Order: sequence, then C-alpha cells, then structure tokens
Amino acid sequence: MKGGRHSTRDARPDSDAGEVPQARRGTTPQMKGRYPDFDVFDTEDTWDEATTKVVRARINVSHALSFFDEREALAARVLCDLVTDQDAEPRIPVLELIDEKFHKGKLDGFHFEDLPEDRETWRRVLRGLDETAEQRHAMSFSALSREEAQRIVEDFAEGSLSGGAWSSLNVARAWSVCTRAILAAFYSHPWAWNEIGFGGPAYPRGYMRMGGLSTRDPFETTEDSSPDPVREVGS
Repeated sequence: MKGGRHSTRDARPDSDAGEVPQARRGTTPQMKGRYPDFDVFDTEDTWDEATTKVVRARINVSHALSFFDEREALAARVLCDLVTDQDAEPRIPVLELIDEKFHKGKLDGFHFEDLPEDRETWRRVLRGLDETAEQRHAMSFSALSREEAQRIVEDFAEGSLSGGAWSSLNVARAWSVCTRAILAAFYSHPWAWNEIGFGGPAYPRGYMRMGGLSTRDPFETTEDSSPDPVREVGS
C-alpha cells in the first residue's frame, strides 16, 4: 500500500525525473522527501511553550506499548508500515502514537453504528488479519513476507475478507476506521511535515502571505522534485 506517499525502494541520492531526493536537512521517513532542505524545527523559536511541548512529545513518544498486547502489536506494526509505505528507518512511530491515544481513551467522539468503538474494532481487525494469514499461509500475519501481507491488506481495503473475526465487522468501514487512525498519527508527526514541506504550527507566529499558491512565507520552501502524480501512482 502506498498511503499517498512515495516509494523508497531502489532510491538513489540524486533526483532524476520522478525520483524522490535524499533529505539534506531535518528527519523524514526513510530520509526521503521532496523538500530535502526543509526542517520544521528551524522555526521552533517562533512557537510558544505549549506548542513546543506538544510537538516535542511526538518526537519523544514512548516505545513501550500499553494498549495493544504483544500479538496485536506485531500485526498492527505490519499494517501501519504497509499503509504508510514505511519499510526502512527512520520510521514515524505510528503504532506507538495510536497505542498512546487508545490507552489514554482519546477517541474521536463517534463510531459507526455497525461497528464497535474504535479500540474494539482494532482488536477484531488484528485478530482477523492473523486468522486470514493462518488460513492462507499457516503462520501469523506478522510472520508473512511483505508481499503476502500486502495482498491481505489489499483484500481488507476492498472489504473482501470474511469469516472468523471479520464476520463481526463491516469490513469496509473497519478499513476506514484503521486508516483514519494511521494517517492521523502519521501526519501529526514533525517528520511527516518535513517530508511534505509543511511549516508546522502557525501559533503564535501566523502566516503572512495569503495571496495564493504561488506565494510563500519566508519559512516555507520549494519542492525539489515534482513528478507527475498520475504517472507515479500508475507505476
């Protein structure tokens, strides 16, 4: 799964047509990004104390899990990596951010009528992924090759998994619940901001130049690589 992001396989430091360049400043997932000279922390001195504390906490998130048990965590890590296309370090700690959110009970304030609340939906999904892997390959989901796991996740995305834990879920909606949590965690992290050239918190600094897409504030940067998204996704 691409999760709307680039592929880092067989990447080279130099940027050819469509090639995602190597990061030169700041940390990005797998040290790739279209804004290689951008680091959101360059403007940290413009944030207030509360903002800095919140952002820094995402960098220093604990890797000790409190919500998911060991087997669930193994399956969840593979799912998160596939959805965000993270296959090498440095990785954004998506699983840890979701675990922290669920452990603290910081839910989204709603859940679908035909699904349990999000935490229970996640537990059933992870059990379903393991059951499907056992059925197809006689091993746990986390023990599969990346290609085998990806095929199961693609079937999950299409809502075509059934039986076992899946029978207690609207599978298509469960995919929406999981990807919502994964992408919210991923794009809450400063490393993702570096990757996409996002200037970070605008408080109390604010944005000055609101004249359109072609105008930039002094702290914003230009994209280093601009591949055709239609051609890139097709490949």
